[in-house]
Amino acid sequence: MKLTFISVLAAAALLAGCAGNEKKTTTTTTPDTGMAADIRQHIAVLANDSLLGRKPFTKGEDKTIAYIAGEFKKLGLEPGNKGSYFQEVPLVEITSAAQDLNISGAATVALKSGVDFVAATRREVDSLSLKNSPLVFAGFGVVAPEYGWNDYKGLDVKGKTVIVLVNDPGFKAGEKLFKGDTMSYYGRWTYKYEEAARQGAAGVIIIHQTEPASYGWQVIQNSFSGAKLYLQQADKHMNRCQVEGWISEEAAANLLSAAGIRGDIRAYARKKDFKAVELNSTVSLSLKNTLKYSKSHNVIATLKGTAKPDETILYTAHWDHFGVGKPDAKGDSIYNGAIDNASGVAAILAVAKKFTAQKEKSKRSIVFLAVTAEEQGLLGSEYYATHPVYPLNKTVANLNIDALSDFGETSNFSITGKGQNDLDDYVIALTKPKGWDVVGDETPGSGSYYRSDHFNFAKVGVPALDLHNGSKSIQRGEEFGKAQAKEYNEKHYHQPSDEYSEAMDTKGMAQTANLMYRLGVKLSGETTFPGWKKGSEFKAIRDKAMGK
Repeated sequence: MKLTFISVLAAAALLAGCAGNEKKTTTTTTPDTGMAADIRQHIAVLANDSLLGRKPFTKGEDKTIAYIAGEFKKLGLEPGNKGSYFQEVPLVEITSAAQDLNISGAATVALKSGVDFVAATRREVDSLSLKNSPLVFAGFGVVAPEYGWNDYKGLDVKGKTVIVLVNDPGFKAGEKLFKGDTMSYYGRWTYKYEEAARQGAAGVIIIHQTEPASYGWQVIQNSFSGAKLYLQQADKHMNRCQVEGWISEEAAANLLSAAGIRGDIRAYARKKDFKAVELNSTVSLSLKNTLKYSKSHNVIATLKGTAKPDETILYTAHWDHFGVGKPDAKGDSIYNGAIDNASGVAAILAVAKKFTAQKEKSKRSIVFLAVTAEEQGLLGSEYYATHPVYPLNKTVANLNIDALSDFGETSNFSITGKGQNDLDDYVIALTKPKGWDVVGDETPGSGSYYRSDHFNFAKVGVPALDLHNGSKSIQRGEEFGKAQAKEYNEKHYHQPSDEYSEAMDTKGMAQTANLMYRLGVKLSGETTFPGWKKGSEFKAIRDKAMGK
């Protein structure tokens, strides 16, 4: 029934796409054809209101994954997971309600939940509490052997709550530390929580600062409140700290000042002789949780290689978005996610079609993976990376597509985290003959490389690439492209207005998808594996997996 419904919807969308092409001829030189037309058709379906914003655990999920699996099947791709096109992803939804945070000792204050701090837990329990947990300022909360850095050196934090800074020591340091202003994974907030748990801390609280975080305190207040989805764990996340949270810079400054730490706390924590500081205060906090268990799904298909079928090239894109939520000014409450990320799913479907149409079949296997719950914390890709269907040390590369621009072809491309691995060099080699430029992050301090699904593959050592079309519009110039990107980010990103339109120019999306296809063809014909560049925090993981 689902596949029948989606097939009808696809046909309708195709007709709508054709009508759209006729109208577009007044603003574009040529209609969308080939990959561009295929991408347009898929976006029209995936961003249709009938899919209810593609939120996990809803009827929208059922329709979305049925459509993707149906398209894989029509292309002749084999089910990718032991005879199935689906990989179950068990999730738990935790809604944590925090009481005020009470600090006693050198500093005595009650901080307001949602105002001065936010706190939650991953532990799957009805309630928990910190009672008089000693507070420790642990600098950046980083243990990075390759940089000779250990903020936890000689420190026992069992039963204690650590206060740590966002980003890493290199940001605005004025000297060469870590990667300078380019955030390493050690600067990402998720790492801070992971490392504190490894150290055995009872709680971990990150000090928010706008510039090193790359977003304001209001983002923390909005993003870290309400229900959160996590992957289910056998130990019910009991290996994580009891409490994970953030504290405002103002509240943190008062707390640290009572322990004699004043002025530029980043400079203080950056000193070579820095040692963690006991704050001579304790923290008490109670959380009550509401738990909900369910399963979402990744969608996976494979084109088996002719010579080395055990070696895989993995294309990824997340299929999910935010579902039905708060209405906008126009009364629209469906978060369709046409750009984010119907465009990415459409692109990998178009790439799959190109591979299946090849006369000379791929020597290595090509795997297409549409993952769930990216918007909830990259959960679908994390689940695959920790429960891989195909061995990670035989996975040649991960090629990820997330949110392609709809303003046509460009003469440049953007690699998120440029400089991390050898895949950058492949892209440069493919674009150079056409005179196209390849650029990196415009704001490298924001840690964009750690914010989409490719990161979870990098985290387990697989060389991962996140490629986007750039801003230099071939038709209208760079200023136009930048203006379009700015408008999307400010007005449509994660809003109901990110929806399918006949005015979309999908040729730039096709340009990027075709580049990713050509990269896959190149990798599939090789016998070597791309690696990580010297200085990448993921190099040691890959080297170990490959027996180096």
